[in-house]
Amino acid sequence: MSEYAVLTQRDLFQNDSSTPSILRELCRLLPALPPAIRYYDEFYDTIRSIRNPAALGIFPISAYGKKIHVNFARFENDCSFILKHVFLYILAQDVIASTAAGYVSAAQHLDSADIAALVNAGPTGIARVWKTLRARDLHEGTYKCAKYILQLLCSLRLYGWSDEYQTYLKNALPLPAKDKYASVRSGDVFLSVDEEAILVRYLDDMVAELTTLGEATLSHEKIVDAAMLLCSYQFGMRRIQIAMLTFGNVRIWSEDDKTNKSVHLTFHMAKQRSDTKRKQLPRRVKVEWTPLFVYLKSKLEARGADANAKFFSVQSTDEVGKRISSLVRKLLESDGRGTLTDLRHTAAQRLVDAGASHEELAEFMGHSQVNTGLVYFATAASHAERVNRALGASEVYRRVAKIAHDRFISSEELSELKGERQIAGVPHGIPIAGIGGCSSGQPSCPYNPVASCYGCRRFMPLHNREIHQQVLADMREVVLFFDQSSRGDVRSPAYLQLQRTIAEIQNVIEELETSPE
Repeated sequence: MSEYAVLTQRDLFQNDSSTPSILRELCRLLPALPPAIRYYDEFYDTIRSIRNPAALGIFPISAYGKKIHVNFARFENDCSFILKHVFLYILAQDVIASTAAGYVSAAQHLDSADIAALVNAGPTGIARVWKTLRARDLHEGTYKCAKYILQLLCSLRLYGWSDEYQTYLKNALPLPAKDKYASVRSGDVFLSVDEEAILVRYLDDMVAELTTLGEATLSHEKIVDAAMLLCSYQFGMRRIQIAMLTFGNVRIWSEDDKTNKSVHLTFHMAKQRSDTKRKQLPRRVKVEWTPLFVYLKSKLEARGADANAKFFSVQSTDEVGKRISSLVRKLLESDGRGTLTDLRHTAAQRLVDAGASHEELAEFMGHSQVNTGLVYFATAASHAERVNRALGASEVYRRVAKIAHDRFISSEELSELKGERQIAGVPHGIPIAGIGGCSSGQPSCPYNPVASCYGCRRFMPLHNREIHQQVLADMREVVLFFDQSSRGDVRSPAYLQLQRTIAEIQNVIEELETSPE
């Protein structure tokens, strides 16, 4: 043990002559850096190397389709060499290169005296040094880098440290208090039902325009943006997962009737340890939205794309995030809402509210630990609240946004419409007719009549409040039937559709009550 190992914390902060000495000694004790540092580039699914790291002042890191530069030249020589070893150690813990780069870069807030104090403190004095550092309220990444310095000493058994102290470092040295799920608990990240409806209708309209008018009226980039939005909204995928979707991960085949096509996508787990990164996450695209992927795959096939070609032809994950967020914010007419994180949280909460278990949520979200998604269950509505919401009886969940439809029509106008444009159906066994008309006609609509008409912009409701009140009463009877038969407690698509339909019917009734006769 060196004589510097017994210096007090005060000595290290006040005696400038001692500060570089302990760091020089540590540099002599550390092994030489390897000829090359290898790391995994997740975006391109390849191993990359940093050649001759000992001589480099800047490490170029390829991550998420862009270059990140870790500037070791900003540190003093001894600190630079030590932090290069810390960077190498972090990579060895299965931390991705970009995260390791962020931690080491955050060390710029530590000077040589701070690093010397950490090295010299030993297990008995680290609590005092850590308290001093925490009082400065530095960046969270700075404290994590400081911990990695200590963990490196543990792995090398230097200055009184050993692997037995790893648990102590993890539990006894607190990081800045941070509730990373605060926005989830407050509900700020969740899109409202109305906002979700806007996104769904946009995807519906994109598919309708693509299938009826062809690609001539739509740009290729617009179709790509819609397909990426689908991946984020329907599946809650991260931007790295969307960006890395390859041509070979998109499988398309015809159903039995040869008219509808089935599209299966295979994403990979992201932000996990190396042994789970390659676990596949198969997802099936909603049948109504499959034309988007059929079109995009046909274009890639025409260009002779191989199985590893990026399906959306994006250059980085940042591009994915910017394009999706820009589209969503434009649709929602909002400057602050509509990030991929918002869509992912909304997808998770939507699944939990539908009755998913912890295991099902973890599988859907691609979490390696079941308890990661517990926060969504803490904020989920109880069973009684879900029933009230479906019944439209809870004021908390009543929707106040203006309903989207073409216009109200009179009984005379309805009678003059062609039969195919008059809406009639038997939703859940209840015959319903005479509620209004459809501007495009029922035969051209792929959705269930009546249940899907309320809230559709092509719907022309009858200007008769009593008719819609009767439909509302009928739909509520179906909801109670679902609940009493225990079908309201599961992820029944029919139950969720009823919930949305009842809310839309209420909007029609409220609009009739507030509009002049």
